[in-house]
This record gives sequence, C-alpha cells and structure tokens, in this order.
Amino acid sequence: MALTDHHDVFIGSTRDGWTFVALNRPIPNAGRILTGAGFTAREHQGRTLYLLPPETAEDAHERAGVAAYGLMAHTHDLVDLAWTTRQHAASATAQDEVTISFTDGHVTASVTTDEAEAILTQQSFTSTGTPQQHELPAGLAERDALGAVVRTEAHLFAHGLNVRIDLGIATVQDIPPARPRTGSAPVPPPMPQPKRRSR
Repeated sequence: MALTDHHDVFIGSTRDGWTFVALNRPIPNAGRILTGAGFTAREHQGRTLYLLPPETAEDAHERAGVAAYGLMAHTHDLVDLAWTTRQHAASATAQDEVTISFTDGHVTASVTTDEAEAILTQQSFTSTGTPQQHELPAGLAERDALGAVVRTEAHLFAHGLNVRIDLGIATVQDIPPARPRTGSAPVPPPMPQPKRRSR
C-alpha cells in the first residue's frame, strides 16, 4: 500500500511544489468541493487527483483549508502533510527548522534548532549519530510511521516551527497509482422460500 492510501483523504505536496489531494473512497460531492476550492481534476494511473500548481503558493493554504473543511463534513479520516499549504509565520522566505523525509519506507528528519530537536525526541525520533539528524525506529508499519509524522508535525507547528514534509514524490507523475480495488462482496445465497400450505 502506498503512503497516500492510508486515509480517506490524503493532502500532500510534490517536491516541485504541486499540492495534491488523493481520495481513497467515494465521498459525496468531493469533486464539486475540490474544484470549487480551485483544484483541477486530473486522471492519473487509475485515480482522480485534485491539483493546485506551484503558482498558487500564496493562497494554497486557504484553498486547501476550504477543501478540507468541505470534505470533513463527510469524513474525519483526513491527513494533510502538504508543505505547500503551510503559511510561514515570519515571511515567505522563512527557513524550515525541520525537514521530515519519507524514503523507501524509512523516515528521517533534519533539524536546525535545539527546540525542534527536543520535540522530535519527545515524538519517538532518535539520533542517527550525525548532528541534527534523526529517524523513526526501523520496523514501524507504514501507517504507524505516518501517524508519528502527523503528530510530530502538529507538535512542531504548535510551537511556531516551520516544517517541510518530503513525501519522496518528486513530481505529479510520481504519485503512486490507485490501490487495486478488492472484488465486490460475495452475494449471499438466496433464502429458501417458505413452503405454501395447500388446502
């Protein structure tokens, strides 16, 4: 299963600055909600992606917020790890204090401040032995690692620290294909009809 498949709604960013929304189950009016927020629908390897190009960086936060608010009327199983939707507190040129990267099932983090380092330690990241480099424990299930990153990003954000999440997706073309759909539920055998009594 791909990282993008674990939640009903996954909001992420590619390295080249596209914001994307992947839906992993049918959600009423999702297409209307997302296109109404300014996303463009594109078919990609068996799934419909909803995209904002890098040129929308200034208002990606607002557009993604409008879309998420609309989708949350139908599901709370939503994760947003899009670095493109984060407004930097100081300015658009503010440096990221933390960069968290997903690479081949492994999650690493580089930090630039002691405060960020302390928060990573609280969130189960350990030092790699290289200064300012941390990692999640090896062997975590992908969904567990994803949950740890969501909690860590929220904790860092609450302290006013800028975080960039690198999902390991360079461009829109590299977003994983849709998860194969399982076959439909088996049809139960017909119930026997009660015998009619004859007179």
